[in-house]
Amino acid sequence: MGLFGIIGSERTNVASSVYYGLYALQHRGQESAGIVVNDDGLFTAYKDSGLVNDVFSKDRLEALGLGNMAIGHVRYGTLGTKGRMNAEPIVVNHVKGRLAIATAGGIVNASALRRELELQGMIFHTSSEAEVVSYVITKERISSASIEEAVTKAMNKLVGGFCMVLMSPRKLIAVRDRGGFHPLCYGVREDGSYVVATETCALDSVGATLVRELEPGEIVVFSPDGINSIKEHCKKAPESLCVFEYVYTARPDSIVAGCSVHEARRRAGMFLAKAHPVEADVVVGVPDSGLDAAYGYSVESGIPYGIGLIKNKYIGRTFIAPGQDVREDKVKIKLNPIRSTVEGKRVVLVDDSIVRGTTCAKLVKLLKNAGATEVHLRSSAPPFLNPCYYGTDIESRESLIACNHTIEEIREMTGADSLGYLRLEDVTKLAEGSSCTGFCTACFDGRYPTDPPIIYKNKYDSKISEKEKEN
Repeated sequence: MGLFGIIGSERTNVASSVYYGLYALQHRGQESAGIVVNDDGLFTAYKDSGLVNDVFSKDRLEALGLGNMAIGHVRYGTLGTKGRMNAEPIVVNHVKGRLAIATAGGIVNASALRRELELQGMIFHTSSEAEVVSYVITKERISSASIEEAVTKAMNKLVGGFCMVLMSPRKLIAVRDRGGFHPLCYGVREDGSYVVATETCALDSVGATLVRELEPGEIVVFSPDGINSIKEHCKKAPESLCVFEYVYTARPDSIVAGCSVHEARRRAGMFLAKAHPVEADVVVGVPDSGLDAAYGYSVESGIPYGIGLIKNKYIGRTFIAPGQDVREDKVKIKLNPIRSTVEGKRVVLVDDSIVRGTTCAKLVKLLKNAGATEVHLRSSAPPFLNPCYYGTDIESRESLIACNHTIEEIREMTGADSLGYLRLEDVTKLAEGSSCTGFCTACFDGRYPTDPPIIYKNKYDSKISEKEKEN
């Protein structure tokens, strides 16, 4: 999921800036998109299912009107939370005013908080975590002197890996959780407006210069009075930046915790070449997030790098596509081999990860059908063995191929001639020189930074007949 926010002193077409920011963050979510514009306290919102350029036509953007502040969101949903209903940002009217909020990541106690609020009589219209958070904040706002005080109090009740951008009638607020699981930064443009974004690439897209990344636990408030940093929750938990940001999630031209994502992926390929050498004729990367690692493998091994797969640029990321059937359909039309690169050659195929095994077998078959004599599969991530509760769509061990099969079995299932994963001890070395003091690697080693969540099933996501079977 991707977040974007902007605040300036003049009344301008802020929606267009958010549009371009979300466009740069499209890789983080392809299920839905939304924008809320603030014009002197009047909120105008639009959101829908689909890609950013599908949801927001020129007319739709113009209909959002002018303002001095706006926030936006791109989303990918997990099972049972798909559709326009759960698109963000959401707008809340409460006794002390209005609030627009967009969230990213995963709040592990969201289900428990929702149950607690429902027993107090709260009514929910979505199954998103954003609505739970909005209730927690607005409850605190009743007894707080300011919106930032309410957010600070609400942070005491939220557990997990999340970031947020919020907008009150006069303020834009950026929030990063105590563990700093996911990145969040802000920059400034020449006109003096401030921009908040999940990744630095979104700042670049609107001509903003990076000021800095938020610290884990930090709340930054932008208002006509200036910028205020609240660090009450900083250093209250060990830093746990999601290492998958470097492996897959972030764009390679982004900077995360002071480290180039491109360089981190190149370094992963170099580690792979050292740990899993092989005699081959060409190294090929799986577009897009496997390309940098393939280049690193080539540099370290001395095997020439080649463009062996062409990606259909109009197909989104299969890992975050909602539903297994959709993922498999997208793989079929997403990639096509370049025969002249692989025909008659021993190929090292580098992918960013092997999660469900959906893509790899098809790619190995594609390359061999194109004339590759051998295909040696390499993953720039360790085997996925555990579900993620902090915002990555790895919902259960049953869906993870490495949980149910040995490496040799996976090799046979994919049709590869050899298979090698990035070593677990190397994964935390990817971000060399970064400012991060600790990483979350729970999806690989099961060492969760927080207690796993207690999930209360949403009864509205099941048919009556299914409920009767459960009872």
